[in-house]
Amino acid sequence: MYKYMHDQSVRMMNQGLVGSEIAEEIELPPELNNFWPDRGYYGTLKHNSRAVYQRYMGWYDGNPSDLDDLPPTEAAQKYVEYMGGEDAVLEKARDDFDDGDYRWTAMVLKQVVFANPDSAAGKNLLADTYEQLGYQAESGPWRSIYLQGAYELRNGVPDAGGTDTASPDTIRAMPPEMLFDYMGVRLNGPEAAGKVITLNVNFTDLNREYGLTVENGVLHHAPAPIPDANARISLSKATLDDIQLGNTTLEEAVSADDVTVDGQQESFNEFMGLLDTFPFWFNIVTP
Repeated sequence: MYKYMHDQSVRMMNQGLVGSEIAEEIELPPELNNFWPDRGYYGTLKHNSRAVYQRYMGWYDGNPSDLDDLPPTEAAQKYVEYMGGEDAVLEKARDDFDDGDYRWTAMVLKQVVFANPDSAAGKNLLADTYEQLGYQAESGPWRSIYLQGAYELRNGVPDAGGTDTASPDTIRAMPPEMLFDYMGVRLNGPEAAGKVITLNVNFTDLNREYGLTVENGVLHHAPAPIPDANARISLSKATLDDIQLGNTTLEEAVSADDVTVDGQQESFNEFMGLLDTFPFWFNIVTP
């Protein structure tokens, strides 16, 4: 099944079809489609064929109109304007909804919601549409995301639940190199622009020392100290984990003799202040 899905996606790709066209065209032959474990209760042909396209071709579909397209909110405002305004779009969308054309209704109402996030009628009709699509979805993940979209439209972004992928257990299980890579992702590049910070981090429990450099909005790390660094921080890996997790602050750790700072402590404070924290929940169907 997976070889069929891969090879046929690449075949159609070489015929000039883009991801959405391949997803619409691809079908399993009867001998695969009728094999019960091949049913799309989790992955789907439409989903996975697009993943094949993306692996080889990336996000660009070859149409120059998509090379530098407007972001969703700006594009939505123009779409709704060209369609005759919000009321006209909603009137036509209700007719398509009543006809069961939910895929199209979802596409057009997305423009209404992004053009006017305060449109109660647009959000409610789009939520109804997502529910219908969810009820009809064979794939569990597709059903879940449709219903998640409907929830957000009616109730806003959730503020509880979910899985924290950067949990304390995850952070503590990271070796220093991975932890520093994670810090590099958290580094707010625009805020770090123009700053040069050099730090040596000495892990007293691991008997290992690393050099960190923030420059050009990027964090680099190396398994060797930097000569004349702004500061040298000596601490255990567990203490750094606790600082990053917000269980303690650098000042509290210094006061408790869990951290020793030689040089400019403010450089380490500045570095930690450049690290973003990521919320688990974020908008998916509203701007």
